[in-house]
Amino acid sequence: MAVEIKEVLNNSDLKKFINFYYTLYKDNKYCCPPLRMDEYNTLHWKKNPAFEFCEARYWLAYKNGKIVGRIAGMINHKANETWNEKHVRFGWIDFIDDEEVSTALVQTVEDWAKYLGYKALHGPLGFTDMDKEGMLVMGFDELGTLASIYNYEYYNAHLEKLGYSKDVDWLQFEFEVPAEKPEKVAKIAEIVKRRYNVKVLQAKKAKDFVPYAQQIFDCINESFKPLYGYTALSQRQKDAYTKQYLSFVEPDYVTIILDSNDKVIGVAINLPSLTRALQKTQGKLFPFGFIHMLRALKKPEIIDMYLIGLLPEWQGKGINAIFFDEQLNAFIKHKIKYAVNNQQLETNHKGLSQWEGYNGRNHLRRRCYIKHFEY
Repeated sequence: MAVEIKEVLNNSDLKKFINFYYTLYKDNKYCCPPLRMDEYNTLHWKKNPAFEFCEARYWLAYKNGKIVGRIAGMINHKANETWNEKHVRFGWIDFIDDEEVSTALVQTVEDWAKYLGYKALHGPLGFTDMDKEGMLVMGFDELGTLASIYNYEYYNAHLEKLGYSKDVDWLQFEFEVPAEKPEKVAKIAEIVKRRYNVKVLQAKKAKDFVPYAQQIFDCINESFKPLYGYTALSQRQKDAYTKQYLSFVEPDYVTIILDSNDKVIGVAINLPSLTRALQKTQGKLFPFGFIHMLRALKKPEIIDMYLIGLLPEWQGKGINAIFFDEQLNAFIKHKIKYAVNNQQLETNHKGLSQWEGYNGRNHLRRRCYIKHFEY
């Protein structure tokens, strides 16, 4: 039977769009199912602040009356303006191992992009850099993280057969946390603090970070500005992320560095791995999912290192030593066994160089594919 493509036009369809992922990956022991409420808030046209400068359409693929695939098409107008491009993004792409299905899904987004006169389609990407991005091309038998995409290995062959090629890759590394902190780490951190008169914000509870929220996200904007496809967070996005995340982080796992005027110059945010907990709950907090989440937060063995941002004028001055000193203190205190950094662009040589000497294992690689249109 032929594949039927139906556009997502209402809340009921959107829930089907979201739920398909959990059906496709129900028994997979490596993927990290996202929280369903987060997916809904990100994809809903009236809830995500990114719709101030983005537009999107979603489609479901049906075969024999059953949902067998999904895809989102997005236009980030701010990104196109920033990078002087005319690209459409695809994301939230999932499908069974059936070329007829993947072809119909991708062709639908291509047709939309061409109709509007755009020059290329690339992804998987989200609305902004704060969303998940990159199709997994290495590490299919490695534990995924909440902030990254997991997909089956056959996805890549399907895309390449449709004429998509590599645009850029992101890398992730796993580090074994030492039982004791090397003395030189603390020494270098203290030298840097004295030399540049900087300090670490001493937070006892999550709400201590809130007064610095604006500066924290300004720092992230400036730090990530040169990175692939990045667009600055709007004020509504900053407010949403502050409410959604910053009020609930564990202070031990967050490092905020201040200059002599109490201005934020650097930020590092880490979170206990929630992958195993989310696998048990299939992305649901209720009725009992929150119990698994609380357990994961209380006694983690793995830490996911979400981001490190440092203002450009402070880069290359050894500030990273302070981040590592603070993070190692927290990891050792809480008996963390492994730390996994969030994905970094393979072209971000400055960012990748900071991990040298920490015996990281590059265990995951993700790819952004692109296809340029011929008219």
